[in-house]
Amino acid sequence: MLRYFSKLGYALLTLLGVITVIFMLFTILPGDPAQMMMGQNESKEQLAIVNKKYGFDLPLISQYGYYVNDLSPISFHNTAVEAFSFFDKKKYSGVSLFVIGGIEVVFKFPYLRESFQKNGKKVTDVIKETMPNTAVLAISAILIAIFLGIALGIISALKKDQWIDRLIQFVSTIGMSVPSFFSSIIFAWFFGYVLHEYTNLNMTGSLYEVDDFGEGIYIQWKNLILPAIVLGIRPLAVVTQLMRNSLLEVMSQDYVRTAKAKGLSLFQVIRRHAVKNALNPVVTAISGWFASMLAGAVFVEYIFGWNGLGKEIVDALNTSDLPIIMGSVIVIASLFILINIFVDIIYRWLDPRIRV
Repeated sequence: MLRYFSKLGYALLTLLGVITVIFMLFTILPGDPAQMMMGQNESKEQLAIVNKKYGFDLPLISQYGYYVNDLSPISFHNTAVEAFSFFDKKKYSGVSLFVIGGIEVVFKFPYLRESFQKNGKKVTDVIKETMPNTAVLAISAILIAIFLGIALGIISALKKDQWIDRLIQFVSTIGMSVPSFFSSIIFAWFFGYVLHEYTNLNMTGSLYEVDDFGEGIYIQWKNLILPAIVLGIRPLAVVTQLMRNSLLEVMSQDYVRTAKAKGLSLFQVIRRHAVKNALNPVVTAISGWFASMLAGAVFVEYIFGWNGLGKEIVDALNTSDLPIIMGSVIVIASLFILINIFVDIIYRWLDPRIRV
């Protein structure tokens, strides 16, 4: 139990480090945030109002403190209405716990500020709208990588040094070498344009589309096929290689030879003994890939026109919408940390030797 509290502490420190780096990186960038929000033709008086409203006129250390306070589930706010840190229920989603000497202690959902370019829309609302699409894409891609990768890894291990093993290894090497933005372009062009008559797949498209009469929104599952395959190619190649090498190592262990000597068939040995023990490095790799997919989906989503968080980040970069960029990176980092903790628990379940 102490180990898990220790990991949670390290996770929180890591997240604070990410928040600090992201804040400092985008705060020291050239350009006036108020100017980004208002445009180039606003008066100095209007810019001054925006600077005061969003705290852009405060010292850097104060801006950082308020930013961390906004992200923290337990936050502290000034009870004065005119104060910058006033607990405005239009901005914050939470409840007041108690008040001490003009300071209100609040339990709330992390506040990621408001978009510069979407008429003051909350960043959390933007992420809520786009994150499900990215999650569907990432989960589909990792499922392809897991099931197909494990199957190919087992086949490759059982057919070691035969032609099918060499073919799988060759294809896996190519899969690990080709960057996702390049394979996205090739797959979109070849399967969505050249072979469109046979595949009925589109070069671009998102999970939800509007019907021809503009009367409703429907789910278009076929638009998921190409981006999910492209996003899953590299983890598929990694899982295949790891599963093959791990299974070959496990199959050489004494307990496997003992199981064979007892009269168990090769299929029974693999299913009951070998596969579970060979999955440890695969689980570790899958955790890292799944977390990175949430960030790596940026190019894939943009090229295929998939309306997810990755495409939203690219659009925000093009329009200098800093709150969306910062909020999205922080959310992805938080998911990465949570996934690593969850996988550590699974890893300990798979291998009792590391529970001590």
